[in-house]
Amino acid sequence: MKSEILYPGAFPMVRIELAAGEHIKAESGAMVASSPTIDVESKMEGGFLGALSRKLLTGEKFFFQTLRATRGPGEVLLAPTVPGEIVIIELDGVNEYMVQKDGFLAGAEAVAIESKMQSLSRGLLGGEGLFILKIGGKGTLVLNSFGAIHKIELKPEQEYIVDNSHLVAWSATTSYSIEKASSGWVASITSGEGLVCRFRGPGVVYIQSRNPGGFGNWIRQFIPVSE
Repeated sequence: MKSEILYPGAFPMVRIELAAGEHIKAESGAMVASSPTIDVESKMEGGFLGALSRKLLTGEKFFFQTLRATRGPGEVLLAPTVPGEIVIIELDGVNEYMVQKDGFLAGAEAVAIESKMQSLSRGLLGGEGLFILKIGGKGTLVLNSFGAIHKIELKPEQEYIVDNSHLVAWSATTSYSIEKASSGWVASITSGEGLVCRFRGPGVVYIQSRNPGGFGNWIRQFIPVSE
């Protein structure tokens, strides 16, 4: 498969070209358009239990789309639900990525997706929940963000601090811990930052420029409250 990001910026799409018989998996509802040679199927990645665990534990949709070039080669156009950028990662069969629950858009057929449990402290305090997505295998992986995507490359033992709500994905070679944004709890809360992740390399961290929770709070002030 070949992939290309169209209209880079806030409202991108990704075009994926499939050879005859080739297929990809995509987030449910991500397809915008396709060639008439493409069939759309619903599939529970990892079987019923795998799909159920993603739905209940990470908030991901129960089904993925399977887009298959059944009647010859063709192309598929995909787009995320929220305004933001798209990044394409080529998985080598060795390196794996941890992805927050809304970050997955599409992947080649050999890309494996499973739910991974974090430690209790990371899950409750980190803002990503107890479970995140662990993605590995070999082939193209397409991620999306809320806002722009920024890539941080960490050298061995190099550290970087990221606000929890701005995380998109990070390579499994990194380690991280949850800590207060400021020296004290009062300062952390009143600063508006609360808790942050301290990452340590080597590895790569992808972050997004917008905070979904902060945006939701901003929208909420304009919604009338019924008495």
